[in-house]
Amino acid sequence: MRAWLLIVSLLSTAALGSSIDGLSFEDPALEERYRTLIENFRCPVCQNTSLAGSDAPTARDLRTRVHEMLLEGHSDDEIRDWIASRYGDFVLYSPRAEGAMLILWVGPLALLLIAGLILLSVLRRARQS
Repeated sequence: MRAWLLIVSLLSTAALGSSIDGLSFEDPALEERYRTLIENFRCPVCQNTSLAGSDAPTARDLRTRVHEMLLEGHSDDEIRDWIASRYGDFVLYSPRAEGAMLILWVGPLALLLIAGLILLSVLRRARQS
C-alpha cells in the first residue's frame, strides 16, 4: 500500500511540474514573458483561475495564441489589448484604470472620503449642541 502511495505521489508531483501545453521557446526571456502573461490573464471559462492554471480548451487556445504572438514579436500591451478586445476586461487581473474602470478604481476612495467628511460634520455639530 505504501509503495502505491509513493508511486502516485511521485507521478502527481511530476505532472504538476510539467508544462500543460508543451510550448517551447528558444529565448529564456521570451519564455519568462509568456509565463508572466498567462499568469496575469483570467481564464474566460473558469471561475477565477489564470490561463496558466486552467486546462479548459479555451485557455489552451489562448495560451497557444499568446505563444504565437510572442514569437511574431508582439509586445505585452498588444497581446493584452488583443485578449481584452475579445473577452473584455474581465480576463485582466489588473484592469486598466481608464474610462468606466476609472470609476471602479476611484469610486470607493471617493465614497470613503465623503463618508469621512459627513461623519466629521455630524461629530462637530454634536459637540456644538
